[in-house]
Amino acid sequence: MLTGVEITIIACLAACAALVVCEYRGWRPGRAISKITASTAFVALALQLDAVHLAYGRVILAALVLSWVGDVFLLSHRNRLFLLGITSFLLAHVAFSLAFSLVGVPLPALLVGLAAMAVIGASVLAWLWKHLDGFYRVAVGAYVLAIVAMCAFAIAASAASGNWLLAGGAIAFAVSDISVARDRFVAHRFINRLWGLPLYYVAQVILALSIQHVAVAVA
Repeated sequence: MLTGVEITIIACLAACAALVVCEYRGWRPGRAISKITASTAFVALALQLDAVHLAYGRVILAALVLSWVGDVFLLSHRNRLFLLGITSFLLAHVAFSLAFSLVGVPLPALLVGLAAMAVIGASVLAWLWKHLDGFYRVAVGAYVLAIVAMCAFAIAASAASGNWLLAGGAIAFAVSDISVARDRFVAHRFINRLWGLPLYYVAQVILALSIQHVAVAVA
């Protein structure tokens, strides 16, 4: 018999699959319903794992809620709502960084992570730069900095704890952001959502699941 946690994970991934179909078909109501369902599921997963009773879990839960808010804003293609969406996701990245810092981040591992991610972040920003105008250059630049920091903290925390769920989830989240950027600024194509959406939801599930693996040590 499936556990409640397993049912929630399946519900999240099933809703994600429905979302991909709705994106392909251009079904806007179905897109909204399936996206909100999938995002609500990863928040529910954190709650099922007793996130509110653990210091690490509470910060992860806050990050997941911010991601949920960002998902709702990104249902619209309007510039103002898109900016609110990336602001929510930027704050989610900051919250994830804070959560990873609770695990413990050795300075050498953090510096290595920062160096590696800075190179990747700079490369992505250079690729996007010509597709961005004034304000978006500032907004996307700040967003890339938040992603670099989150991944660096995740890598350092994983090195310290031996639990590579943190780095895996953070990097998957960061890579999924590339699909959003490409879809918004470079080429609006279904292929971006085809791989980006599943990667994003898998990342959120992984980060939620990290609660049961590392929260006890840092509560």
